[in-house]
This record gives sequence, C-alpha cells and structure tokens, in this order.
Amino acid sequence: MKKISDRRIWWLILAFALVWFSNLEYRKLIKPDEGRYAEIPREMVASGNWVTPRLNDLKYFEKPPLQYWTTAIAYEVFGQHQWTSRLWTGLTGFAGILLVWFAGMRLFGREAAGYAAVLLSGSLLYVLMGHINTLDMGVTFFITLGIVGLLIAQQEGEIHRGRWMMLAWAALGLAVLSKGLMGIVLPGAALFLYALVQRDFTVFKRMHWLSGLAVFLLVTAPWFYLVMKANPEFFQKFFIYEHYTRFMTKELGRYQPWYYFVPILLLGALPWTVLMFDTLVRTWRDSRLPARTFNAARFLMVWAVFIYLFFSVSDSKLPSYLLPIFPALALLMGRQLAAMKMRRLFWQVAPVLPLTLLALGFAPFAARLADTPLQHQGYSAYSAWLVAASLVWSLGVIGALVMLRRRNAAESHKFAAVLMLSLSTLLAALIGTSGYNTIAKERSGYYIAEAVRPYIKADEPFYSVDMYEQTLPFYLKHTFTLVQYQDEMAFGIMREPWRYIPDYASFAKVWKAGKDALAIMPVATYARLKQLEFAMKIIYKDPQYIVVSKP
Repeated sequence: MKKISDRRIWWLILAFALVWFSNLEYRKLIKPDEGRYAEIPREMVASGNWVTPRLNDLKYFEKPPLQYWTTAIAYEVFGQHQWTSRLWTGLTGFAGILLVWFAGMRLFGREAAGYAAVLLSGSLLYVLMGHINTLDMGVTFFITLGIVGLLIAQQEGEIHRGRWMMLAWAALGLAVLSKGLMGIVLPGAALFLYALVQRDFTVFKRMHWLSGLAVFLLVTAPWFYLVMKANPEFFQKFFIYEHYTRFMTKELGRYQPWYYFVPILLLGALPWTVLMFDTLVRTWRDSRLPARTFNAARFLMVWAVFIYLFFSVSDSKLPSYLLPIFPALALLMGRQLAAMKMRRLFWQVAPVLPLTLLALGFAPFAARLADTPLQHQGYSAYSAWLVAASLVWSLGVIGALVMLRRRNAAESHKFAAVLMLSLSTLLAALIGTSGYNTIAKERSGYYIAEAVRPYIKADEPFYSVDMYEQTLPFYLKHTFTLVQYQDEMAFGIMREPWRYIPDYASFAKVWKAGKDALAIMPVATYARLKQLEFAMKIIYKDPQYIVVSKP
C-alpha cells in the first residue's frame, strides 16, 4: 500500500469524526438504557450529591459512577441535551478507534494500524453501540487501553516498561469505575489463560505489582470508600448482587441459551465476519514466536475468544456484552489484512453483498412486523430510512468489490476498497438509527413531555402508576413518586420506603388529600382507577399512556 501522508490521515480522521458525531442530538432517547443513563447524571447535578447515584430520587447502586460524572460535567458545561447525554459514549467510541490506530502502529506497523482503525470504525455492532447511551462503550475503551498498555509494556525495556504498566493499571481502574469488577477480573483471567496457552508465565514478573496496585487503588478506592461510608448497604448490593447474582442466576430475566451470541457476533462483525474467522484461525496457527516469548497477537486472540465464551456461559446476556472483543479483533484483522492479497479479500467481502441486498428487499415491508396500530404507523415511516441505509450499504459493498476485482489494480486500491466499505457501513448504521425518530412515540417520552410540560409545577407531586417511563424524567426535569411499581428500583424503595406508594388504596388517600397533582399510567390502569372512583382529568392520551391531573 502506498504510504499515506500524515496530512491526509488527519483529514481522514476529521471526516470520520464529523460523520461519527453527526446525529448524537437528532434522535430522541431510547428507553430504557438511554433514559436511565441520561437521568442519573441529571439528578446528580440537581442534588449536588456526586457520591450516591440515584434514579428517580432512589438509591441506585447497579453501576459505578464514572460515566455519570462525565455526563454530569457535560451537562454543567454544555447544558442538558440529548447530545450531551450521549457525548461520553460517542467520545469513548471514537477514541477507541484512535487507540486501535496507535496500538497497531506500536505492535504491528503503520499499514496494519491504518487497516485496524478503518475496520473498527466500520464494524456494525461497534458503530451502533458508539451512538447509544449505555455504559458498555466506556468500559470497552478503558479495558482496551489497559490491554494496550500491557502489550506495549512487554515490548519495552525495563526503563519504559514501568510507565506503560502504570498506564495499564490506571486504565483498568477507570474500567472498574465504568462498569464494575469486570474491568479488572476479565483482563486478569484472560492474561492467566494466555499464560497457560503460550506457556509464558514470565509475563507475571513484569507486571509491576506493588506500584501498579497502588495506582489502581488510587483511582478506584476513594469513591468506594465514600459511597460505602454514606451507604452501608452498598457492599452487599454492588459486590454480591450486581456481580455474583447477575452472572450466576437468571434472576434478572436476561437468560438466553448458550448460542445467543452466535447471530450477534455474525451480524455485529459485518462486513468483516468472514475476515474475522479467517484471522482467528491464522493467528492460532501463527508460530513465528516460540513458546515462552510474549506474543501480542496470540494474547489478543485469547482475549477475544475468552470474552465470547465467558458471557456465553453467563446466565445474564445482552448484545453489548460482546463489545470489548471488537478492538482486539480489529487489531488482528488489520495485521492480517496488511499482508492479504486483493483477490482473497474480494472473496471474503463478497458474501456481504447478498445480505445487504436482502435487507434492501425486506426494508419496504417493515410494517408487517408491527403488532399495534401505533407500531404500524411508525414502522411504515421507518421503512424509508431502512431502504436508504440498505441502499447506501449495498452501493458501498459493490464499489469495494469492483475495486478489489479490478485487474492490475494498484495495492492502494485495497485500502480504498476497505475504506469505502467501512464508510458505507458507518453511514448505513447512522441512517438506520436516525430513522428511529419515526417510531419514537412508542419508545420515548419526549412527546408526552412536550404535551404535559405546561401543567407541571416545580413543587407539585407527579405519580407514576403501574409503570416507569425511563426517558420521561429527563425530558421533564422532574422525578416521579412510584405507585405499585418497583422493578429495578426495588432496592432503593426498600431503603427509602417513604418515597413509594405500594397499592391503589394508599394512592387513593394521597390523591384525595392533595391539592394539585399529576399522574401517568397505562391505559388499562386508568380504566381500573375509574372503577375505583378516582377523580381524574385527562390532559394527555396516546395508545399506551394517559396523563391525568386532579379536577
């Protein structure tokens, strides 16, 4: 591949950045995760308490606070918007691409680094999760930074190795503050497994344990100390329930069979799925480095396989759990692609075209998946976005295949083809997610908030009966008093039961005694309350929810 000038590289990064961050504000928040992780930082800002996370004004200890803090800072600096609620996810996702580029330069060379960064920026699951507000992209970035620090440290002399290991330990500490103990346990388990596979236990002698653990504790210990001092119940909830119970039991209702991640990996790795499997096989066979010599490529392969198997045997599964394997896969695939002939790459990309054409053919019929009239209306409008996304993706695949198939083509055409395929995947994903606004009336509280905002007073109680719409508090800047509904807030309700109304009878007393109040409920609940002779005036109604005030 002809060497690309540094100036062109920076222009390419700028172009990708403009596309990457283009739609953070456009889309309405999606329930439940985007609403939850936008609201908790909002309540931190409102209360001034940045130690104890709260959701709907109830203690919420499911996750550590790093993303809450960074989002709260974004709110303070730029205001409370949809884009600021997603900013940390978008930033860490894009930073992960740059990190893969840097790591590839240090580990496998300039050409492999360029391919790795382009591959990651066009991996379907990575792109999607980089634009949805969850905690997974943040923890993926810091775990990857920790792994990169470890891998580079193993190649350095004793003088510089310590610096890279301190970076690795600090990054893993930030990973723990992002999503819990997985930030240190999973990299540690993968390193031990690698040592067994490679028969290279000398790596444990180069970990700088004392200074490294000191850095790790300096990053993590202050918040854990403060939150446990303020909330003695935190230890059992966070360390026991949120780690052991979530992984070992089906209590959270996220149980899926062992093969749950098979289609997610196959689709999430598009358009590089065939390349991914070819790379894993060839990395395993690679024996250029003898046993007992640190092999960065072998470690990355062990990491990717281990994470996949670890979560496959877990009793709690979500698609985003696979996200930490994608930077490692991108590095390995970039290394493989740098040495790959164009003809071979052509046959590895070719199977993607029938899939994109199939999506293009099915997109106009999205409304057939609807179960309700509201869904039918939204899905009918969404089909136009899906058609556009599938068309862009198909054209990108076709263009890449034409470049790769061209006779006597220069080697630079391979990079151009990969770049075209990656960019078309990124654009298709962003077009598809932007079309979400057509179905937002079913999945977001934005329209409810716009309708009822004129009725809300700052000191007026707002009850949420038999439900909790996760995105609505963020849009209203107002929390609810839950009525006969607990779900994930059961722990907070148990600790502060006075913030909760357990049944309709108790609610009737509060409702009748108060002067002014609002309440939101499912349509079916409204019918039940009418039978109980609740005095209610409807101020908003849609096929799912009704909002009422006191007459």
